[in-house]
Amino acid sequence: MDLDPILRPRSLAVVGYSHSNPFHPANVIYHKNHLRYDARCFAVNPRGGEVYGETVYPRIGDIPGGVDQAVLVVRSDLVPGLVRECAEAGVRGLVVISGGFAETGRTELQAALTTAAHDTGLPVIGPNCLGVYAPPMCDSFFLPYERLVEPRAGNVALVSQSGGILVDLIIKLTQERVGLSSAVSIGNKAVVDEVDLLEYFLADEQTQVIGIYLEGFSRGRGRRFVELARSAAKPIVALKAGKTPGGSRAVSSHTASLAGDYRVFRDLVGTSGVLEARDDAEFVAYCEALSVHGAREGGRVAIVTASGGHGAVASDGCFVSGLELPVFPAADQEALRADLSPSIRSIASLANPIDLTGSAIDSDVYAVTRFALERDDVDAAILLLMPYLPALTADVGARVAQIARYSGKPVVAYVPHVDKYGIFIEGFEFNGIPVSQSVEGAVQMARASIQSGGPR
Repeated sequence: MDLDPILRPRSLAVVGYSHSNPFHPANVIYHKNHLRYDARCFAVNPRGGEVYGETVYPRIGDIPGGVDQAVLVVRSDLVPGLVRECAEAGVRGLVVISGGFAETGRTELQAALTTAAHDTGLPVIGPNCLGVYAPPMCDSFFLPYERLVEPRAGNVALVSQSGGILVDLIIKLTQERVGLSSAVSIGNKAVVDEVDLLEYFLADEQTQVIGIYLEGFSRGRGRRFVELARSAAKPIVALKAGKTPGGSRAVSSHTASLAGDYRVFRDLVGTSGVLEARDDAEFVAYCEALSVHGAREGGRVAIVTASGGHGAVASDGCFVSGLELPVFPAADQEALRADLSPSIRSIASLANPIDLTGSAIDSDVYAVTRFALERDDVDAAILLLMPYLPALTADVGARVAQIARYSGKPVVAYVPHVDKYGIFIEGFEFNGIPVSQSVEGAVQMARASIQSGGPR
């Protein structure tokens, strides 16, 4: 299935443009794309006319030069016929925003859409979906530009059955400075589903991490998903809804999906190398870490902290996540102690977690980070830094990043996310060290970096 017309279109037609309602989803999509994205954008309305000097075409077949992608924002009963009309006009891919299909009990109408797509060979996203975000070519989300955060460019691709969940994930990833390559809302997935998109993004050079919000597989598609995941050279993060009876009912009414038995899903995906997130916070942490570090094998972590309590919380989190904290031999601890500043040399605890205490200075952080990353029994390091400590400076992140790059091992950090600590956070993130706003999130990022199986 060729999905380039949907994710890399050179031209885009918005079918359903309204001359009377400026807030119509088709109008939002047209004005968002016109002159803003690389794909040439056209408006289609049976009445024809003009909008700001641009032609509104009565039929999609009237557009000169052909169209790669058509976005359908019309009454649901018109969609199957428009699919065939688009195929006759040479359109190469469709995004159906319109709702009112199987999610409302109109299974026959959705079946007619699917049949039309199969008869014509057109790939179709939707129906009942938010749209496709595929920079720099197009953005067919029917949400006003001024109401959304602007995603950063990056290497994470998102696939979601829920448009609302997709927007939330984009906002949270953007807040964590994680960039996207693409984002696709698949809605009822009458034709193109998460398996098709997984296959596409595994081959996409711009994508290095694939995140999927899943309500349920289409019948018979779980096996193919697992086959792709087992052979994938890129990490895959999944967030599953419909884990409980109530969640399953909500899924069914939302996109007419069969949530299935969650235990079966968990066992199936657990053998595939997919990293399942328990909630959206964990999903974001996994994607953030993997977008920077990629995936590798391991499981042994060193914790470097300036607070004993934070170290204890992180230790508990590592245990729950299956991460090992190797205890450093007494002789190695004493050798390290000699490299510490006089003010903490006698009071620091160096067994792992390494507790530098609130009197630590930058050089102490550098010394213990280098010590940890040079060890054969450490696969990654978690830094828990409190920027309110008087002797730490904003240079600490850049200097630690130099050590991390030299070692080639993942380093993640925790720094409270408030405006006055932004310079500390930027010092880490601009130099390739992801930063979490919670201790638990830092542990999750470490787990993703060294427990997601590595390249398969």
